[in-house]
Amino acid sequence: MKPSSQPPRVGEALVSEGVITNEELETALAVQRRSGRLLGEVLVEEGVVPAGVLIRALANRLGVKGCQLRHGMIDPALLKLIGAEEAERLKVIPMFRVCDTLTLAMAEPQSLPTIDRVRSLTGCKIRPVLALESNILEFVRKYAAGDVDVNSFLASLSESNVQVIEKESIDDDTATDLDKMVEGSPIVTLINVALLTSIKAGASDIHIEPTNRGTRMRQRIDGVLRELMNPPPGMHSAIVSRVKVIGKMDIGERRLPQEGRVHIVAEGREIDLRVSSMPTLLGEKLVIRILDKDNLKVQLSDLGMRVRSLESVRRVLARPYGLLLVTGPTGSGKTTTLYSAIDLLRGPTRNIVTAEDPVEYRLDYVNQVQVQESIGLTFARVLRSLLRQDPDVMMVGEVRDQETARVAIQAALTGHVVLATLHTNDAPGAIARLVDMGIESYLISGALQGVVAQRLARMICPACATNYYPVEQVLIDAGLDPAEGRSFRKGEGCRQCHDSGFQGRLGIFEVMEVDGRMRQLIHAGEPTHALRQVLRRSGVYSLRREGVEHALEGKTSLEEVLRVTSIEDDQSCSDDQADTGGAAA
Repeated sequence: MKPSSQPPRVGEALVSEGVITNEELETALAVQRRSGRLLGEVLVEEGVVPAGVLIRALANRLGVKGCQLRHGMIDPALLKLIGAEEAERLKVIPMFRVCDTLTLAMAEPQSLPTIDRVRSLTGCKIRPVLALESNILEFVRKYAAGDVDVNSFLASLSESNVQVIEKESIDDDTATDLDKMVEGSPIVTLINVALLTSIKAGASDIHIEPTNRGTRMRQRIDGVLRELMNPPPGMHSAIVSRVKVIGKMDIGERRLPQEGRVHIVAEGREIDLRVSSMPTLLGEKLVIRILDKDNLKVQLSDLGMRVRSLESVRRVLARPYGLLLVTGPTGSGKTTTLYSAIDLLRGPTRNIVTAEDPVEYRLDYVNQVQVQESIGLTFARVLRSLLRQDPDVMMVGEVRDQETARVAIQAALTGHVVLATLHTNDAPGAIARLVDMGIESYLISGALQGVVAQRLARMICPACATNYYPVEQVLIDAGLDPAEGRSFRKGEGCRQCHDSGFQGRLGIFEVMEVDGRMRQLIHAGEPTHALRQVLRRSGVYSLRREGVEHALEGKTSLEEVLRVTSIEDDQSCSDDQADTGGAAA
């Protein structure tokens, strides 16, 4: 943007768009020639063109995003990355950093040498954004002098400003394209950047938490929380208001938990968001669940099951009736496994109905019902109604109580295929859990066809994978002989995996197919350890042993297997083992 070549082009563009007249352009050019300043700066200072109009015109011409800088859009701490002197010389200021990408306000966003210089100083990828030189230098000097007036920023974020954001209401049947929502309030920009960044990174959740110093934002990637960004102090209430409004929640209610949802378009694809708020001592905490269909693996063969386990599940699903349970802790991928089973069964010849809380993904040829316990629409009530809908296959999001368990069992005994989830440590423990709910053993033995217990382990990042030798205690905990001295694989950590050493996740499965022998034991009320012994003798690995096999194949690390499985998952099968049925449940 040199004064000798760029101003006439800018001026001509503004004239052609009808923003200024030829006379105003000539006058501004005369001032520009005398002062040596940029034409755009002259037009703004002389009051001929509003700063926002000029930025839009320049940004369109350069093919970049443009913004007017103000408090709340800039993290003052980031100025230290390049130094105030260098920032003033380059006419740039860092706005915010998300993972390894730095959004940089630049007077000349097309200047590759400037971008390369900032990249070398910060070690970050640079996302250039156009801003006026005077605007940039104003904030560089303010923040270099420590002149960060948070109170004035909070005063500028009046209730009316927050309400302006809320005009972008999102109906259930419409979607908002986040890529187009980059101008306006800094809160809008911050939330949109957080959403887009998390979606691109494949995150499952965003946590927005109040702290003594302000706000902490983290994203859950591959089951582990990672820092996303730390907005400037004083913005938490505005951030919470923005998220609650797009989630159709009550902004004024801060004392009670709330839930909301929003349907958006980001990266050219439709994504559902589930929002949950919770009052804490320091303020409201929000969790945004990201339900991205592109991350949904709906084929059983894609889940990472071994051939034997996959064949067992397929045999169970091929039976004309019966109950298939999927067990594991929260976040272990149970819903994904259920959807994968549904995908194998769905088609024009079957009536498939589900009861879910919430409905996470919408599937063709599947009639999905959202449970709403607040109005009495419980799992059990939905199931009873579904039985009158002539179903072939029924899916229950979660068996939480005796009533739901009993209806599911009765449906399985009367000619329906029933799929459901349950919280237990392993597959044999599911029987003890149902008994604890008050379901008789003879009913369980007649209805149950199989149980899939599962965990999710992080996979080694292929970009930084290396060999290593685990310490002796890790090998012992994994049930391996330290004397073998074999090497394993792990990730050292790189930019591609955010220095975690892991990228993506794989499933660890224990599949218990209920055959004649197992059915006799269940009917007789045998304890969990007896069922586990029979299962091990049939060649089915425990969850920990299954995970160790994945580590031996170089898919994950031994430490990761030990993290996601417990010693109870690998209990011994000796005949003199004590009855651990209650503990396993």
